[in-house]
Amino acid sequence: MRRREIIAGLGGFAVVRAAIGQTRNLPLIGFLNAASADTYRFNADSFRKGLRQAGFIEGQNVRIEERWANGDYNALPRLAADLVSKGVVAMAATGDVASAQAAKEASSSVPVVFTIGADPVRFGLVESLNHPGGHVTGIHLLSSLLGAKRVELLHQLSPQIRRIALLMNRDNRAAAAEQADAEAGARVLGLETVAFNARNAREIASVFGEILREKVDSLFGATDPIILDQREQIVSFANREALPAVYFVRQFAVNGGLLTYGPSITWMYEQAGRYIGQILNGDKPANMPVLQPTGFEFVVNLKTAQALGLDVPPTLLARADEVIE
Repeated sequence: MRRREIIAGLGGFAVVRAAIGQTRNLPLIGFLNAASADTYRFNADSFRKGLRQAGFIEGQNVRIEERWANGDYNALPRLAADLVSKGVVAMAATGDVASAQAAKEASSSVPVVFTIGADPVRFGLVESLNHPGGHVTGIHLLSSLLGAKRVELLHQLSPQIRRIALLMNRDNRAAAAEQADAEAGARVLGLETVAFNARNAREIASVFGEILREKVDSLFGATDPIILDQREQIVSFANREALPAVYFVRQFAVNGGLLTYGPSITWMYEQAGRYIGQILNGDKPANMPVLQPTGFEFVVNLKTAQALGLDVPPTLLARADEVIE
């Protein structure tokens, strides 16, 4: 009896080893992001959803290794190189230009799919949007080019504002362009702007005091994965200090932010998953056009507006894609 049990146990162990071996033989995908897994998990989940839509399910016919920089942009090149050393057959470099550049420079052959808000041609990631021409392609949200529009919407909702705090991350290579766009939009409306830079959770917390000392009366949250990562902290500050604020994606409004205008970040990560799936099926990044959104989400948190004593114009509400009550 004992001998039969041992043989059965060995047989079961062999099955487990075989299953592990089969899993290890699946193609390995890298997922690189500048933010943290704790608060950016919804984006990684959207990426997996896109992969599934392309026919690839983690653990069945593909493996995924994640690397998170946790707000340290300087860690991205090391993390990208680590993924390449693990033998990834493709890499999703998500969140910003720094992730995309780190992934591109980590290997001249591993296909890269980026998700960024800035112009990928300007930063040398692709030759052109229609014909990337190398081993890199991706999704370009145009988000960092919408600063002036966000300022305009904030002013329409809160016409009494005069001095806007621009919360930026100077480590984001697209920050200068977005800041310039927001400043230009503010000048047209006769508004002042003051820029504040913060690169991580600690600096974001410490910059709040500087913002208050500058006597601003409103807030602009820049397009940046670290700022999105710290959305609860930032929204809580703005609402506590009664600062009407505008942000770049819907997730801020869901967390109590007053107003957001920009493309769907969920859509972007799903598209990245689909593009990785196409690469696994044999497509080449050089021939895969950089995707751009066809529309933008305008979200108003009516509850926050009421708490701030703001009357939302009916015309503005009519234009909103979503009103959170």
